[in-house]
Amino acid sequence: MSKVIIQECDSYDTANVIEKINSGMDLIGGWKTFVKPGMKVLLKVNLIGPKSSDTAAVTHCEFVRAITKILKGIGCIVWIGDSSGGAIAGIAPTARSFEVAGLSKVALEEGAEIVNFDRSGVKECIINADYGDKLYLAKPVFDADLVINLPKFKTHTAAIYTGAVKNVFGLIPGLKKAEYHKLLPDPKNFGCMIADIHENCKIKLHIMDGITAMQGEGPTAGDVYNAHKILISEDPLALDTVALKMIGLDVLDIPILTAARDRNIGQWKLENIEICGDYDSPPELKTFKLPKRFGSKKKQNYKVLIKVIDFLKTRPRVNLSLCKQCNMCVESCPVQAIDKQTKSIEYSKCIECMCCHELCNYKAIDLKKDNMLAGLMTKLYKGKYK
Repeated sequence: MSKVIIQECDSYDTANVIEKINSGMDLIGGWKTFVKPGMKVLLKVNLIGPKSSDTAAVTHCEFVRAITKILKGIGCIVWIGDSSGGAIAGIAPTARSFEVAGLSKVALEEGAEIVNFDRSGVKECIINADYGDKLYLAKPVFDADLVINLPKFKTHTAAIYTGAVKNVFGLIPGLKKAEYHKLLPDPKNFGCMIADIHENCKIKLHIMDGITAMQGEGPTAGDVYNAHKILISEDPLALDTVALKMIGLDVLDIPILTAARDRNIGQWKLENIEICGDYDSPPELKTFKLPKRFGSKKKQNYKVLIKVIDFLKTRPRVNLSLCKQCNMCVESCPVQAIDKQTKSIEYSKCIECMCCHELCNYKAIDLKKDNMLAGLMTKLYKGKYK
């Protein structure tokens, strides 16, 4: 039987969050069950894009601060990491996202390290899937002694809900996310890839930030809902099952979780989940708004989604007029896709992780749109919101 702790927490006051998380952790054996002094602990946040913490689009910086303080107090080395989802449009906003969310400030003040997955390399994982035989996942996940998943409680216009299970999509660095959205536009198929990530990463602990949640048209354009909840579990699917019940949904309503159920990523039957903490059953979040398309009989037009992704398709290209031949791009490429002499990129090998773009000291790696009109539109957009 899986266990999910639900704690009532009405603010991001650091002392309050620490007390609630610590008392919740005591119900699953305490922190000593998971960490020891000197361990490297990676906090995998939800950093979907350059959004401030008060929008409820990202894991709140003060929530991360509280957990960082707990771990530093134990004597752990703390990393705060993710790769933003905005790269689907050919923009690389991860570094900016850490700043806007307030996480860079928290890391500096608390002695933690920001780990940008777009810069930190990848590990090749062998899989057996219809969409490919390899996954390239952020290397820090495998370098850490423990990974703690810190999802945000949010709705999602396409997936209906996004939580602990789906938050691991950020372990795919850079522009490759767009390729997976194109290859797997159907939520059930996309969920198979998410399940593959879980099977390769073995994340041990999940702590959901639901103090403020996002309702309506999430994961970025919804409204803030003051849920005042923290959810803790060793089981990501059990955590999501309980969270879904709180907003009036069943795990069977969420196609992206089908593969997680079928492949025993976790427990999904409420009768097999023990709920404890401040509640012994899922509390109802009254007036919580779901995405408008939920319950609609209208079928999702995946062909349109694929066309949009193709239109915005972006690839790294070396600007030879700026290149200083330092070969940082060549040496940082995890799949050796860049020719040392010519700096041409073999796109059949390129996994679009953006390491070359992020690590070039001379800004000689451009992210260029395949479609000239898309490139022009992006320039206009950047100029408008500069």
